[in-house]
Amino acid sequence: MKISVQLLITGEEQEPLPLFLAEAARILEQRGIAGVWAAEHVVAFSDYDPKYSYPYSDDGRPPAQLSQAGLVEPLTVLTALALHSTTLRLGTGIAILPQRNPVYFAKTAAALDLLSNGRFIAGIGLGWSGQEYAATNTPFERRGARLNDYIQVIRTLWEDPVSEYHGEFYDLPACIHLPKPVQRPHPPLYFGGESIPAMRRVARFGQGWFAMRMTPDILRPKLAALQDLLAEHGRSPTDVDIVASPGDRECNADMIASFAELGVSEVVVPIFANSVDAFRRDADLIQSGLVEPSTHF
Repeated sequence: MKISVQLLITGEEQEPLPLFLAEAARILEQRGIAGVWAAEHVVAFSDYDPKYSYPYSDDGRPPAQLSQAGLVEPLTVLTALALHSTTLRLGTGIAILPQRNPVYFAKTAAALDLLSNGRFIAGIGLGWSGQEYAATNTPFERRGARLNDYIQVIRTLWEDPVSEYHGEFYDLPACIHLPKPVQRPHPPLYFGGESIPAMRRVARFGQGWFAMRMTPDILRPKLAALQDLLAEHGRSPTDVDIVASPGDRECNADMIASFAELGVSEVVVPIFANSVDAFRRDADLIQSGLVEPSTHF
């Protein structure tokens, strides 16, 4: 069982951001924390449209971090962490791929995989904010089908000597994309989302599933559904890593044990600290409360 953290880096940390990220990388590695997942939202809104419900809160409204502060672009954050670490796994948690150009995502992600010597995880999802899609001039409708096309684009760019793809949402002419990522055939694809279409995408394309705001009781029936979807694609549960995050719910050793019984390979907890001292204190608590117990599973 691995214990990792999700970071919401706003650029408003008390120390200069280069220093904060360098110290954060060292602190996490010293405490045996396995990885970092960096969240993405390209813009924020002071007044969210209620028709786009935030899926991870009881009232459908996003947390203050998303309405009162921005987030530093996640691949940039992970690149900085890569240069100050040697073992941390570095995941986008989650990159909203339909809002991005897939060729540039593939290019930047390949560079991060090279700079980290093969530690990048492509955490990918749809997002939930139609307003954010509008700000990126991307249609909100059929975003799932767009994502499926974009996955094929980035895979051919990462894998093939000559890359080419022709789909409904993207037309990639024959081209050569170099350098390739370190990881072969490509960096692992972990998908976010808890709906049946999201889990179907995991079954079809994924090496992992990032299940947000989960408790073991909520996760159990979803894993049964995922197993059925994997079977439809001739795959087994052992083909997919299960990454679970309880979000803002309290996580303790008992929850870790319950996740382990379900076959979860990694549990992710948030760190909201905005100073090095506070970050160190939070990491100490994660080490004693979660990392040390996790060694028994």
